[in-house]
Amino acid sequence: MSSLKELAKNKVYEGTLTKYAFTSEALGGLTANFNLFLPSNASPTSKVPLLTYLAGLTCTEDNGAQKGGFFKDAASEGIALLFADTSPRGAGVEGEDADWDFGTGAGFYVDATAPAFAKHYNMLSHVTKELPAVLAAAGLPVDLDRQSIFGHSMGGHGALTIYLAAPGKYRSASAFSPIANPTECPWGKKAFSGYLKGGVEEGRARYDATELIRGVKEPVHILIDYGTGDNFYKQGQLLPENFLKAAREAGHDEVEVRVRSQEDYDHSYFFISTFAPDHVHFHANFLKA
Repeated sequence: MSSLKELAKNKVYEGTLTKYAFTSEALGGLTANFNLFLPSNASPTSKVPLLTYLAGLTCTEDNGAQKGGFFKDAASEGIALLFADTSPRGAGVEGEDADWDFGTGAGFYVDATAPAFAKHYNMLSHVTKELPAVLAAAGLPVDLDRQSIFGHSMGGHGALTIYLAAPGKYRSASAFSPIANPTECPWGKKAFSGYLKGGVEEGRARYDATELIRGVKEPVHILIDYGTGDNFYKQGQLLPENFLKAAREAGHDEVEVRVRSQEDYDHSYFFISTFAPDHVHFHANFLKA
């Protein structure tokens, strides 16, 4: 396994935010970056729970770290934060840089099965298997038995589907403005048609939170916020009501699945940072239980 290279380090709320790079096997041998926040109470003899953040379209590992507003509350709760990238970088696949909503910066947190993308576009394995293994191999003081996951937009889709597809691996999931029913919106149809050999139908079975929640019978812990002033919500890209309807039909009540509409908020990090404390403390309830 590739060793970590430290790129930058900053003190924040008495903890440290460190940016690392390593050679990623999951991403076909390309260099991958991530940011890791460790609160001041983390030590080899006192490992802390890990909350992973997945960013949205066009973003990198830096957006959530620089603009999310998560550190104060994570520090007070004694929780580590992992900020992953949104796609491989420099794969050289034809068409990966043609549009902002597909390819570079838009990996959709799937493991690609379409031949052109299958070598490099494996963000699901990168986030759920490779990054935890890299943290463990480096001896970083995070407790991988206590993990939760959250994200924004495309990253909200990633957080929800990763959580629902692997019951028990993550204790809770939350999302800001998630693409909650991707097989029924333009972004999701485009992504699945490109990355997956089986197209939208393969995506429906594996990577659509609204479809996945229908089949989950055990208790879940999910929080979703979206803004009524979000243009992508108005355009039908997010479809949180579809997810909520499916969750209720599957027997998940308000205690297990909360979907909150926030009046006039948009899709930006101004919205995310407003409700960031709610999400960090939501996860703390389960990570510290």
